[in-house]
Amino acid sequence: MVQYSNLGMGLSPKAGPDQPAIVDLGTTPPRELSYRAFDELCNAAARGFLRRGLVAGDSVAILSINSADYLAAVYGALRAGLVVVPLNHKQPPATVAFMLEDSAARLVLFDEANADLVPKDIARVPLHGGGFDAFCDPGPFEPVRPKEGDISMVIYTSGSSGTPKGVQFSHLGHLWALDKRTDAASPAGRRTVVAAPLYHQNGLASSQAALGSGGTVLLLPRFEAASFMRAIADYKVEMVTAIPTMIAMALRTPGLIESLDLGHVRLVRVSSAPSTPKLMEDIRRIFPNAEIVNGFGTTEGGPVFFGPHPKGLKQPAMSVGYAHPDVALRLMRDGREVPDRGELEIRSRAVMAGYLNRADLTRKAMAMDGFYRTGDIFERDADGFFYFVSRADDMFNCGGENIFPSDVEAILLRHPALQAVSVVPIPDEIKGFKPVAFVVPRPGATIEPEEVRRFALENGPAYQHPRRVFVLDELPLASTNKVDRKKLGEWARAGMAAAPARQEKAR
Repeated sequence: MVQYSNLGMGLSPKAGPDQPAIVDLGTTPPRELSYRAFDELCNAAARGFLRRGLVAGDSVAILSINSADYLAAVYGALRAGLVVVPLNHKQPPATVAFMLEDSAARLVLFDEANADLVPKDIARVPLHGGGFDAFCDPGPFEPVRPKEGDISMVIYTSGSSGTPKGVQFSHLGHLWALDKRTDAASPAGRRTVVAAPLYHQNGLASSQAALGSGGTVLLLPRFEAASFMRAIADYKVEMVTAIPTMIAMALRTPGLIESLDLGHVRLVRVSSAPSTPKLMEDIRRIFPNAEIVNGFGTTEGGPVFFGPHPKGLKQPAMSVGYAHPDVALRLMRDGREVPDRGELEIRSRAVMAGYLNRADLTRKAMAMDGFYRTGDIFERDADGFFYFVSRADDMFNCGGENIFPSDVEAILLRHPALQAVSVVPIPDEIKGFKPVAFVVPRPGATIEPEEVRRFALENGPAYQHPRRVFVLDELPLASTNKVDRKKLGEWARAGMAAAPARQEKAR
């Protein structure tokens, strides 16, 4: 049974009013908000939105690093029945402008570092310099009761269409998800560190689950390996949620792990990107008293996919779990359901309500019977445990960020000296995968690999830039007359030893 009438009211009644809800580690000294103080700030934010003339159903965008005020704005907007649009501030200005227009945002809340990304013709509220305090209107607030079909959030995710897609979350559907993720048996006060950006479902949903369980969110402004691990040690954190890259980077920081006491951690959930057996072994070593859980989720599919086995069987190390009892999962291959290996499809209350303004893409992603096609290939063993295998398409994950080769290719092909581009991933111990670009100059033109890399950094998010660039006379073709990506992948992994490259430079 859902405990809350509104997603913005998802603060556990188990927590005492003076118990810390949020410790903002981005301020000096850290700013601590009790459950009472955070609840009052959320009400003040909700009243502030209404005072600015917004009404239920209007969209509010946020362009900021993580902060307590960011979370208060999210919860306050939800209480007021508004649609929250957390935006990736790492995107170039043109992409941010597109997302603001696509979401019809009536107001943007932003921090000082991202002020230049906010168009001049849109209403704005600074989260810094006392701007949020001035915006808020302290006092009681009666939250809006959402109706079936009301949208609570739009989170943008990259896609093969070349532009970000706005994933719409149903308010009631994500109330359901919060209820399923709230552990009634969890002791109030359990501490967790959130370092993933709040514009990602990982960071936002982790914060919501912790506050809905009566825990304390230790909120970092951004991920840095040293500050992340030291927060776990200094605050005696019991539960850690991280993408594999976070742990891998901490392991590569000399002397960091050895200097910290991490014995109080009781649960580590690794999610948002594929892990490896070696990394899982390392995690068990550095968190010797913790249960290690390999998780999985997608933005479109919602945060609830898997759960414990009904017979109490222990989850195998590389499995992501057994189908949640209130979720329907199936594996599809060649248009039919199969028992062992295929594309994972999910149907639940938390599956997206569709892509904003993109009915065409929604039809491709959603089956007629309500299942969302994840595009991920999974295996299921004899006990019913699921294992991630790979993407069904060319998408790959670089440090927790999903990258479609076509997105990077579209950026590079805007360079006037380039005629053809193909991007493939290569494995990387830290990032999971990294993009590599093969480029063909226009006739008579010349280009250096460093210029290609610099162009990518200047015109797209940093995580998408190719780490190596190979300049060719032509791209290899398969028998279908399409670019032979398989051969390019082999060349990239071999360091171009067997390829007819004109020039290349490693970075």
